[in-house]
Amino acid sequence: MNWTSLYDMQEQLDNYITENHQLETSSLSEYKILALLVEIGELANETRCFKFWSTKSPSPKSTILEEYVDGLHFILSLGLDLNFRYKMADLSREMQPTAAFLNVYSSTDHFKRKLDEESYIQLFADYLTLGRTLGFDENEIQQAYCEKNEVNFQRQDQGY
Repeated sequence: MNWTSLYDMQEQLDNYITENHQLETSSLSEYKILALLVEIGELANETRCFKFWSTKSPSPKSTILEEYVDGLHFILSLGLDLNFRYKMADLSREMQPTAAFLNVYSSTDHFKRKLDEESYIQLFADYLTLGRTLGFDENEIQQAYCEKNEVNFQRQDQGY
């Protein structure tokens, strides 16, 4: 996948938000990490993969994909903040959805403590593994990201 184009799109959105909210001198990494954790939880809730007590079906794939790219927005944004870029990693691991979610939570916590490039790349790789576990391919992810990025710009214009 061409991650450069997604980083470029995210940078444009981040700059737009920064200007609109007068955040030029603010460090937002902690806010973005918490937002990422919330988005991961919202994604898990839509998949219902952990709800062993329930027989209700997961949300439609389109809803799950939209929640997934919400998290991707924050991962890209954190990379921009810290000048890290994802480099291809081995994504051959097969995981059950619940294990993949727990792995992403763990990677996020590790990244929060280290804030280094190695932990960023691992978080990104683990998030992509989660996406693959949920049945998304790179084209779906990129298209959904582009669509949601446009929505995020519109939301900023509407005072979201």
